[in-house]
Amino acid sequence: MRARVPASSANLGPGFDVLALALDLYLEVSVEPASRLEVVTTGQGSELPADETHPAVRIAAEVAGTDRIRVGVHSDIPLGRGLGSSAALAVAAAAAAGADDPFAWGVRFDGHPENAAASAFGGLVAATMVDGGALWRRLTLDPDLVFVAVIPERELLTADARRVLAPTVERSAAVFNLGRLPLLIAGLGDRRQLVAEAGDDRLHQDARATLFPESVAILSGLRRAGARTSFWSGAGTTLLAVCDRERADPVRTAAEELLGDAGLAGRVDLLEADRRGITRSD
Repeated sequence: MRARVPASSANLGPGFDVLALALDLYLEVSVEPASRLEVVTTGQGSELPADETHPAVRIAAEVAGTDRIRVGVHSDIPLGRGLGSSAALAVAAAAAAGADDPFAWGVRFDGHPENAAASAFGGLVAATMVDGGALWRRLTLDPDLVFVAVIPERELLTADARRVLAPTVERSAAVFNLGRLPLLIAGLGDRRQLVAEAGDDRLHQDARATLFPESVAILSGLRRAGARTSFWSGAGTTLLAVCDRERADPVRTAAEELLGDAGLAGRVDLLEADRRGITRSD
């Protein structure tokens, strides 16, 4: 069986560890019976060992109950860039191996229910852990919103990005985020209501900017160029601009200039939301 799943952008500013959005960059895993373990990897992450230690192999073998399988992995999702590559891989591997609930496997192996939910179900989602189990809900997403992703050639692992976060937060920071979160959800559902400030955050972005100081100028530059709002994608280093469809090309051009002005190598992608999540085929 073959399964394809989308990348995800999580947090979306004030929605720390809760909100995520599926984007049309894809990862595909195939799993089929074989006389012995065979692993073929291409695309992003192809430098990972093609053996039993590969995460897709470990998940697929556990779901299938055997390691006598041929596992193929192809990914267009950059690693270590805040685009949910780990969750996508876990969901896709479980789905290709025949799991009844690939979302649950994604949460189990990646630990981030919001990323797993976006990759499994598509669209804009909210997800969290409740009484030891993962719950998710689909949120309304305006079809005329598109997304400009600024993807520097600089990795930032989620574990490293979490180390710079304070163990506790001030009440003012919590209130700040709580005030902006409903504004963001309303604005993503109806772009006419989306204001730039809805993407602001005080729980993670400021702290993580110490690891990626160029992000501050790029995020503000994207808004000046016409993005409705902008924020980090996951733990970075990808930065995401939310745009009206008719304003996307000027924002993309500005994003390329901002990347160059910051002295950073990388790429800028114009992305649509993926609204399907997992697609499987024999």
